[in-house]
Order: sequence, then C-alpha cells, then structure tokens
Amino acid sequence: MSFDKIEKRQRIRYRIRHKIRGSANKPRLSVFRSNKEIYCQLIDDLNGKTLAAASSSDESLQAGGNKTERAKTVGQLIGQRALDLNIDSVVFDRGGYIYHGRVKALAEGAREKGLKF
Repeated sequence: MSFDKIEKRQRIRYRIRHKIRGSANKPRLSVFRSNKEIYCQLIDDLNGKTLAAASSSDESLQAGGNKTERAKTVGQLIGQRALDLNIDSVVFDRGGYIYHGRVKALAEGAREKGLKF
C-alpha cells in the first residue's frame, strides 16, 4: 500500500497526536508549516482551547531574513507569549514534520525564551 506525501504525514501526525495531550498548565505546542509561512499554537486539549498563537505572517514580525530565521523568531514570540501566561513547560507536537530545518529553528527559538520541552 503506497501513500503519497500528504497521507504519509497525516498518518504520522495522528500517531503523534494519539500519544501526547496538552493541559492548561502544560499545553501542546503545535506546529504547522506551509511553503511560505510557519504557524504555532499553544493548545489545551482537555478544554479544547487555544491559549496563544504566533505565525510568521504576524504584523509584529519583520519580513526580513530567510524562512529559517523567521521560524526562529516565531519560536521566540510564542515563547514570550507563553511566559506572559505563566507557562514554562509545554509538550512539543511537530505535526508530522521531521525535526529539521524550520521546525527545529522554531523549537530552538522557543527554548531560548525559556520554554521547557
């Protein structure tokens, strides 16, 4: 049985999602990566609420730099927003993407601001 790229990522994503859950004091840091932008959210799965979000299309971010540098800036932004909500620990959900490139840069940016995962 052969799967295309999108179906394969969805299967990995569902497998990851089955194992991890976010709560109010330790939310899930979910990452979505498109060809142009990168988005992340802090999600409380128990209540079904998004606590904070950041993306590379935010007006507060400058358009300079390459996509990896912008992903790191988005990670720093979500880290700062999490600390403003008194959240210092999260569960990282890479969304089925490999931990490399922009996803890794976002995670490192969040860790620089003090998030633990």
